[in-house]
Amino acid sequence: MSRLDKWLQVSRMFRARSKASAACAAGRVTVNGQQAKAHRQVKVGDRIEFRIRDWKRILVVRELRDKPLPKAEAPRLYEDLSPPKPEPRKRDPFLAAEPASRRRGAGRPTKRDRRRIDRLR
Repeated sequence: MSRLDKWLQVSRMFRARSKASAACAAGRVTVNGQQAKAHRQVKVGDRIEFRIRDWKRILVVRELRDKPLPKAEAPRLYEDLSPPKPEPRKRDPFLAAEPASRRRGAGRPTKRDRRRIDRLR
């Protein structure tokens, strides 16, 4: 058996174990349909679900590891049942604010200038 936060980090779903623990603490990770804490023991066959931004990930545990492996070998630890990754949202160019411009050598904006710039945005 392996801890959930360790397994998520070793399988490269999260960059660091602390990020995996934080996701578990926030209630974003479920194992077999139940919210799971970071210290929960994971077994082969468990179904792990979590969300990364707009992408819901669904994984079935195939193999347990506590030590990191090369990135190319990480997918053998799980079966990925996730829907395809959504397209990134494109920003409407008409809604995007233009960057504030200042003449060269004018220095940092004063508090008054900064408030005017903020009002324009």
